Amino acid sequence: YAVAALKAIGVKRTVMLTGDNPISARAVASRLGIDDIESELMPEEKVECVKSLVKRFGKVAMVGDGINDAPALAVASVGVAMGGAGSNAALETADVALMADDLSMLPYGVKLSRASLKIIKQNIAFSILVVIALVGLTLGKVLNLTGGIVGHEGSALLVILNGMRLLRLKA
Repeated sequence: YAVAALKAIGVKRTVMLTGDNPISARAVASRLGIDDIESELMPEEKVECVKSLVKRFGKVAMVGDGINDAPALAVASVGVAMGGAGSNAALETADVALMADDLSMLPYGVKLSRASLKIIKQNIAFSILVVIALVGLTLGKVLNLTGGIVGHEGSALLVILNGMRLLRLKA
């Protein structure tokens, strides 16, 4: 489910990096719909694979749970550790921890982060425009200090309300 959901939201390529043998890796990858596999990898080989993927595709997310995954999580654009079953090394190295060990939450995390970035950009642009308008109105003697403060605090309330739209995003 998780791989199909990731592809549905625009993730173009999935690659399995594993220390397991090629036969097991191919069986799992074909069942899950994973595009490529690299098997029988040592931790340093996983790092090289992730570096190669970053060079080839730009941004790469790495999901892992073990101490063998920690170095690769560190070199990925975004490292995601499986929180409950993950090793301390993986959890400390990763940028994100899935505390429920539920990979089906990964697509939701991607959607939430994309929506968050969009709202952050909106809020920054809105805040800058409001400040410019308030300064201009104050310098033009159209607005006094009290009006400027009320306008600024009102815009802060709108920024907060815009950010709260993220609460509506469903998993």
